[in-house]
Amino acid sequence: MELNTIKPAAGSKKNRRRVGRGIGSGLGKTAGRGHKGQKSRAGGYHKVGFEGGQMPLQRRLPKRGFLAVTIDKAVEVRSGDLRKVPVDTIDLEALKKAGLVPAGTRRAKIILAGKVEKAFKISGLGASKGAKGAIEKAGGSVADLVAVPVLDKLVAKGKGKPAGKPAPAAK
Repeated sequence: MELNTIKPAAGSKKNRRRVGRGIGSGLGKTAGRGHKGQKSRAGGYHKVGFEGGQMPLQRRLPKRGFLAVTIDKAVEVRSGDLRKVPVDTIDLEALKKAGLVPAGTRRAKIILAGKVEKAFKISGLGASKGAKGAIEKAGGSVADLVAVPVLDKLVAKGKGKPAGKPAPAAK
């Protein structure tokens, strides 16, 4: 084989479509655009979902449901996997060090799946009723999560008004 004899495989290269070049090309006259109408005109097109002025489908259907933005950062941990954690006091950092949850995890919940043979002290993690019962039966304890009131979060971010007396009106 010589460099000057190399060719692409048969049928792998096609000539580009040249529209509007006469009847013999198969795409002459209207150039494949048909007769009349918005799509036959130069610059005549519309946005995705446009139905000619009729109320589009995505606006006719009702909105449904809600998907929390933090859901991908929450992880379930099986109660049987807790034996892989080398320490007795388990929190989110201990689970990350043991490799049970990914590094970017913000929340974790222990679910009942497997036996709990050792007494663990769990803090800062959620636990299902069954998992909590199994851990306490093994001699461990589960600290309740402290819920932060939503208003306090908003005030801290400067989005809400603090509870109490309204500000005096300016004179």
